[in-house]
Amino acid sequence: MIMPNTSRRSKILPYLKRDYAHRGLHDSSRLIPENSMLAFREAVKQNLAIELDIHLTRDGKVVVFHDESLKRICNAEGTVEDSTFDTLQHLHLSGTSEHMPLFSDVLRYVNGRVPLLIELKLPDSNMKLCPAAWDILKDYKGPYMVQSFNSLGIRWFHKHAPQVLRGQLSSALTRTNPENPFLARFCVQFLLTNLICRPDFISYKLADAGNPSVWLNHYLYRIPMAVWTLRNQKAYKTARNKYDMYIFEGFSVK
Repeated sequence: MIMPNTSRRSKILPYLKRDYAHRGLHDSSRLIPENSMLAFREAVKQNLAIELDIHLTRDGKVVVFHDESLKRICNAEGTVEDSTFDTLQHLHLSGTSEHMPLFSDVLRYVNGRVPLLIELKLPDSNMKLCPAAWDILKDYKGPYMVQSFNSLGIRWFHKHAPQVLRGQLSSALTRTNPENPFLARFCVQFLLTNLICRPDFISYKLADAGNPSVWLNHYLYRIPMAVWTLRNQKAYKTARNKYDMYIFEGFSVK
């Protein structure tokens, strides 16, 4: 059940041993909010790969944003999924003049200059984001991979866009996210859902990576491992010594 897809190791090689700026190269002291065009410009300027998050708005627009709730970043009520894009464009990111970008605008700006690691934000069993994202991505010529905590989203790409490199995101979920069913969290935590989505890589929280299923995937099946979120040089050094892709924020890796 935990066996990943082992047939595309050569295709994932260009993404390995790379530093991924978590939600872009954001910096609150410089008024550069996470998942903003400013943060993506900074990452491209430093030739850093980019990790970003996408949601689907109520009117079918794919936007770049992390949280389901608008409260933390936009100081507004509601969620991305329940809002129209026009409504979201009236909000500001972290008190700056930056607005929530369209996914297509981010792709147009990056234009293949650095690899992208795209997290599909799927708060429930509604998979409408997947075809909407694929409709945008299928014409994009730059390097990218997709990942998600929601194994159904990874399964969608496995079935409908198998050429896209896909990864299972996970952590010690049985200790978090109590609003989700325990059995689902257990299966994702121990990578049992690999059975249905056959990921090309695993993306796991560094602090939780002692999970035996992670060990088996990495050392028995030799599947590439991304680790997150590295917030200091000590964590970064540990990651570089053991794993393959490094998702960082809040310090300089240069």
